[in-house]
Amino acid sequence: MSGGHRCKASGMTHVEWPAIKQRPCAPATPPVGREEPELGHTHTRAQSGRQAAMALLSCPRRHPSISHLIFFSVYLLFATILPILDGLALGGDGLYREILRDETVLRLKELGKISDGEGYLERTFLSPASIRATDVIISWMKDAGLTTWVDQMGNIHGRFESANSTKDALLIGSHMDTVIDAGMYDGSLGIICAISALKVLKVTGKLQRLTRPVEVIAFSDEEGVRFQTTFLGSAAVAGTLPESILQVSDKSGTTVQDVLKLNSFEATSASLGQVKYSPESVGSYVEVHIEQGPVLEALHYPLGVVKGIAGQTRLKVIVDGSQGHAGTVPMKLRRDPMVAAAELVLTLERLCKEPNKFLTYDEECGCFTEESLAGLVCTVGELLTWPSASNVIPGQVNFTVDIRAMDDKVRETIVTSFSRLVLQKCDDRLVDCAVEHKHAAAATPCDAELTAKLERATRSTLSMMTAAAPGGMPVPVLMSGAGHDAMAMARLTKVGMLFVRCRGGVSHSPEESVIDDDVWAAGLALLNFVDHNAVAES
Repeated sequence: MSGGHRCKASGMTHVEWPAIKQRPCAPATPPVGREEPELGHTHTRAQSGRQAAMALLSCPRRHPSISHLIFFSVYLLFATILPILDGLALGGDGLYREILRDETVLRLKELGKISDGEGYLERTFLSPASIRATDVIISWMKDAGLTTWVDQMGNIHGRFESANSTKDALLIGSHMDTVIDAGMYDGSLGIICAISALKVLKVTGKLQRLTRPVEVIAFSDEEGVRFQTTFLGSAAVAGTLPESILQVSDKSGTTVQDVLKLNSFEATSASLGQVKYSPESVGSYVEVHIEQGPVLEALHYPLGVVKGIAGQTRLKVIVDGSQGHAGTVPMKLRRDPMVAAAELVLTLERLCKEPNKFLTYDEECGCFTEESLAGLVCTVGELLTWPSASNVIPGQVNFTVDIRAMDDKVRETIVTSFSRLVLQKCDDRLVDCAVEHKHAAAATPCDAELTAKLERATRSTLSMMTAAAPGGMPVPVLMSGAGHDAMAMARLTKVGMLFVRCRGGVSHSPEESVIDDDVWAAGLALLNFVDHNAVAES
């Protein structure tokens, strides 16, 4: 110890403390006055206690005193006892935090390592990695006390029956498949959060008091990477998957039917029918999912509820011109499809940024209303040229268009207007154009009553995890621009969704990230929802 000396006598060590100039101690309490809580870092009583104790201990004194021992004892009290009180305040004992945060995060990391690719995450419909992940998820469901099975479309089910097993079930789910070079939270977070919430009910004895069956479903395919057809798993459960899906093939020519048979499924129209749930057997479907956007992070909130999922239209625009030599065809004589395509891309951007300058919709105001324009986004995600050579004027250019909006009338009007503008612009440039409609899905509103229940559970959770007054923490209400299994399940039952903040709004990327405390908040909010809506009071 610098500045002092030690002397040994009778086996004892004595420390002579050096003289230190006295200075005021730092305040024992943290500063107050933040206008809005930073929910990314939950502030518990134990943390406050540790800060206070350490502040007192750091106050310099010339010699050790009894007060040091008292303050050190206080520190030990804060460090050991108050974490338990924190657990109680957040809906149980320390086991809640262990299951809903620590164990959930570990399982997310474990599932994120199960991949068909080396050095990156890829897990597509019934791939070898998907089969390995199935075994792992089943083991977690069994650990939570659930009865498990895999249906004829590869979906994993974990169910706990209630004493009133004839009552309609609460389904909670998300998807286990990923995009190529994915992050570990998309889909997996919703599955593992649900399993963890039911595990808490098991260890607290509340599963025995369920008033309705509760079931977790890990859907086999939502992304549609392998067969370019989304929602294979959830559409099968909802009963909307056409029999023709069996003959859809992937890039290698392997059909859905081939893959199912390879994995010992029957792969017949009858077996697909076995997957379907009847509307009478299901009361509601709830999905926890990362936001995949930047709104919650910008608002400094870990959670938000979803009011609806945007409708979507996908187009393919084909522009044909005259292929020629880049150095010999004069500019005035060119029929260049690339230049026409570039103008069309900019036209789409202007149309979707400022629709009221191009068209009208609302009869009363003669314009689109701000509410109806919520979530309107347009994207050109792929552009291909032929023959794609630096010294050749292209002969053909085609590109994709993705148009999404919460208001289906807005989306349909934008699609119609853009299609008209395509023909007009192409005529002006003396090139030929065609617009092909590839996909259309109506907007999916979330059930208002179910959303209100999720909002109450989330508000209660956020209030417990921050310094906010009980029940007083507002919850952001968002719309989803991305498609989710809830869209397919809405054809079967009423749906609700809970969004979880992701760092930078990044998703479908290995940079996808969710902080551990937000995982905890999501699990606790889901637990509160199930506890208040499917568990009888003791």
